[in-house]
Amino acid sequence: MPARFDLDAQASALAQHSYYEATVTRPAEEGPPLTGSIDVDVCVIGAGFAGLSTALECRARGLSVAVLDAHRPGWGASGRNGGQTLVGFAKDEVLEKQLGAAGVRAAWALSIEGVALVRERIERYGIDCDFTPGYLTVATKPKRVPDLRAWMDAAQSRWGYDRLEWLDTDAVRARIASPRYLAGVYDPCSGHLHPLKYCLGLAHAARREGAALYPHSRALDVKRGARPVVRTAKGEVRCRFVVSCCNAAPGGVLPAPVAARIAPIASYIIATEPLGAARADALIAQRAAVCDNNFFLDYFRVSADDRMLFGGRADSTGAAPAQLADAMRRRMVDVFPQLADAKIDHAWGGFVDVTRNRAPDFGAIDPNYFYVQGFSGHGVALTGIAGRVVAQAIAGERESFDLFARLRHRRFPGGLAWRRPALEIGMMYHRVREMF
Repeated sequence: MPARFDLDAQASALAQHSYYEATVTRPAEEGPPLTGSIDVDVCVIGAGFAGLSTALECRARGLSVAVLDAHRPGWGASGRNGGQTLVGFAKDEVLEKQLGAAGVRAAWALSIEGVALVRERIERYGIDCDFTPGYLTVATKPKRVPDLRAWMDAAQSRWGYDRLEWLDTDAVRARIASPRYLAGVYDPCSGHLHPLKYCLGLAHAARREGAALYPHSRALDVKRGARPVVRTAKGEVRCRFVVSCCNAAPGGVLPAPVAARIAPIASYIIATEPLGAARADALIAQRAAVCDNNFFLDYFRVSADDRMLFGGRADSTGAAPAQLADAMRRRMVDVFPQLADAKIDHAWGGFVDVTRNRAPDFGAIDPNYFYVQGFSGHGVALTGIAGRVVAQAIAGERESFDLFARLRHRRFPGGLAWRRPALEIGMMYHRVREMF
């Protein structure tokens, strides 16, 4: 039997040397853990993008809210990811197949609203998180060019998004100083930001709006019923509604069949030393974010302090970033040979929650017990919409929530220990396919 997988310990190890943690100032006091018993309308489990968005949306509807987190705001994927703030979904064709033409168009409208919501919250709450508009999806292989074109045509003709611009080889190479790319699609509305700065800004906003945040207060279990009780090591929350927003680590708060619908996939990022403004500007026109359309994709962008942030190398093993830093650096230099002399200052990683069909998984275990998970790499913007549609559902407006709840999901086989080797076998298969 595979060895027990301690996701929490692995995630802690992956967070070391994070560029994001090195470039924020957390509040000196993030609040005490929960002690004793409290009563609120809504208990939110998880203080990442989804949980904090849920808290803000519930407070906007006059509901009292307590947010529990096993660590502190932004500790998980919300504070470690690539920062790409995107419209659409990881697998748009899955939504189209399951929801139909009208349903996928409505889902896309909500995803577009999600990017607008990020920008709105940055403005409303004065969140200094280096948001930069512009996003490029690029093809590295001839066989991927028709796929990219088909996706753009579908977005424009079927999904209601007409802001995209096709870039041929010359045009994409004029925007990215690399010989690697054969074609691209430019999206002026999507963009990128410093995710931990944004998450901490949401936490500050949630507190300001009256939500109570309790760090270092792991939810141990949920006693379901008309008045659910969420228990921690030293306290409990009695409430009317529970919302689980736990990303890749739901622990024991979700029933096993629901928790088995996601798998934790590790992704890694390196950050170079500061390159200087002129050198950084020369790499990507207008500093747009970039991602290729391979199965095992590379994603990268230039930071506000002139570093190249280069990510990818997804796997299910949770290997330490230090083990992968050289491999990540080689991938970066394959794209940008002109960075061969750039020193790597930071290498870190984290787990994202991925569903088998890479479509988001929103649902209700009971009429008063909701969950959102499975953002599959599109969480920066989609989590905001998740919080909004859950709050709407709590208020009795279920149309948008029920749209996502119609999506059908299959479990990953086995428990977490067995899931990892099965995932790695599947990922090896796709790696071999991408070699040709």
